[in-house]
Amino acid sequence: MRSTCLVAALAGLAYAAPRPSPQFINFDEFDAAEVPAATGPAPEAVSEPVTYSEPAAKADAAAEVTQALSTPSKRSLAARGVNDPCSPQPDGYGPKPPVDTDTDFLAFSNFSDTATSAPTPQGYSLSFSNKQASVSLNSYLGLYTLKTYDTIKCQQLCDAANLCSGFNIYFERDPTLAPAEACPKPAAFTNIKCTLWGSPVTPESAKNRGQYRRDFHVVIAGSNGYSKNNPPNAEPGFTGPDAFGGAINAPNSYIGQKFYAGPYDAGQCAGACQANTAYNRRHPRADGTYDACNFYNVYLLSKNNEPQGTYCSLYTKAWEKKYSTNFGQYRGSDYYSVSSSYGFTLAPQDPGRI
Repeated sequence: MRSTCLVAALAGLAYAAPRPSPQFINFDEFDAAEVPAATGPAPEAVSEPVTYSEPAAKADAAAEVTQALSTPSKRSLAARGVNDPCSPQPDGYGPKPPVDTDTDFLAFSNFSDTATSAPTPQGYSLSFSNKQASVSLNSYLGLYTLKTYDTIKCQQLCDAANLCSGFNIYFERDPTLAPAEACPKPAAFTNIKCTLWGSPVTPESAKNRGQYRRDFHVVIAGSNGYSKNNPPNAEPGFTGPDAFGGAINAPNSYIGQKFYAGPYDAGQCAGACQANTAYNRRHPRADGTYDACNFYNVYLLSKNNEPQGTYCSLYTKAWEKKYSTNFGQYRGSDYYSVSSSYGFTLAPQDPGRI
């Protein structure tokens, strides 16, 4: 029954004019649907982009295995760069307590209020909230310093990073100058940090309560941790799901989209893809060719961080994660965000010819 309904719904989609590129959210499609009501960043770091390479890590592991186990050697972390003594630090954008002490920083209600009222991004679960410690694990991927306490931005950075399964966002009391003998306890400002992790984060993993840099006490407040939910189930006849950063924005092969209000259900997109191909195969062009749906991108579409339903984009060929560059867009003052984005590839591929 579902396929029959989908064929009717997709009949107008099959041979419409070429779809625009890039593939922005189709708000006409949206409007047509009935929407029901133990490591971490260096203490002085403000940015450590994700550099983890899966191919390189695999090659390194293979090389290590080939070495004689009788002569093991310990690898040490590369030495981190240090700031020149008393050099100005990158300016923090977070709010500051009226009194500049570590105790007042930890007691500042602005931090706790912000953390406890922050939205949980769609596709993630809140692991812990408002802790005075940041995550420390051996699955550390990278660090970004934000201008605002923005859980959605931190989620987007995690989604765009390979292997990211969780993130931690928090306020950190940092020195305005690199502490040294001539300036052992400089004035403080507040950084808002977003750290990415290659594993889920847990309350137990939030154990970094700061440290001293000379006489300056680095402390943490308003720390929230979020873990990515499980991917959708595999679909018969397709490989995947393959996790993407945002929605696919491909230069060609785009043949249409569908939006389903309600729960996030990737199986709906599989039905749409298969029904599209079945209809087009029954109505080929004069030369016997037709547009076969060989790949679809599914994601959860949210409006102002409120989930709206399942969005499906259909293509005649598969696309890689590097093309998943559409994280969302504004429609007036409303922000429509992309999360839980995955790709499914038909196997074997349909050649699109009778």
